Amino acid sequence: MSQPLSMLKISGRGYPPASIRQSTLLIIDAQEEYRSGVLALPELDAAVAQIRMLLDAARNLGQPIVHVRHLGVHGGLLDPQGPRGQFLPELAPLPGEVVVEKRMPNAFAGTELHDRLQACGRLDIIVCGFMTHSSVSTTVRAAKDYGYRCTLVDAACATRDIPTPESGVLSARDLHRVEIAALGDNFAAVVSQAQALI
Repeated sequence: MSQPLSMLKISGRGYPPASIRQSTLLIIDAQEEYRSGVLALPELDAAVAQIRMLLDAARNLGQPIVHVRHLGVHGGLLDPQGPRGQFLPELAPLPGEVVVEKRMPNAFAGTELHDRLQACGRLDIIVCGFMTHSSVSTTVRAAKDYGYRCTLVDAACATRDIPTPESGVLSARDLHRVEIAALGDNFAAVVSQAQALI
């Protein structure tokens, strides 16, 4: 049996991964909830190191950076007034960097993200952050509708174990792998490590 081709290749609409030098860096929901909260992610620290590498490279080159912050429930998940709703300290925005706040998984829904990206003047977006199967996935899929070309960094994203309908558990690693593959099929160019783009 031959190796299947991605939808991007079959359709002729594929594109190579974009470098930091030609892109806007989009960091999704790099917040404390995913380190110390109910939604703590098992692969968080490795992903944070990868995001930090991308962030440092973008800052050193003077490239545009957009930080997305999810506004959760007061007293609950991603509490915007509490510590778990705040940015992870090592990935926090510097003065002058763009912050877009959202209430839905899709960072374009009800926000100024599209306008902010347009202002950056880049068609290419490098995407990383949390969680792979939720906000990262919905935002990357929506970005295609707006005409952006997404480059997704596998190791700079992470997710969590989730329950299955038959009362089982889908591991974070398996869920992440499936979601990255699905996004790479039709929505993004995928690279394994941040180093590939720097």
